[in-house]
Amino acid sequence: MAKAIKNKKNHKIKIKSGDVVKVMAGNSKGIQGKVLEVLVKSNRAVVEGANIIKKHTKPSAANPNGGIIEKEAGIHISNLALIDPKLGEPTRVGRKVNSDGKIVRYAKKSGEELQ
Repeated sequence: MAKAIKNKKNHKIKIKSGDVVKVMAGNSKGIQGKVLEVLVKSNRAVVEGANIIKKHTKPSAANPNGGIIEKEAGIHISNLALIDPKLGEPTRVGRKVNSDGKIVRYAKKSGEELQ
């Protein structure tokens, strides 16, 4: 039976897939990588090269030999910091209205807008 996710308040996730982030805590502390996927319901993100787990797989049509596969697992977003594109160091993310009237994300350290 699957674990039930508690009904808790979800905050605005300011990290999107494709962003470059640094892992600030945990076994993968210090690793920088691209966000491959954001898991909104569990407040986690899958980061390239970080939090590697070993998964045991049975033989199947896709994987005839089975065996142990190493893959990335989710990391809680509170343990990730976005890398500022201008300075190259971790920064917080803010949201503001730009001159076109659109809400955009920006790096708080340098003030630069993020894509």
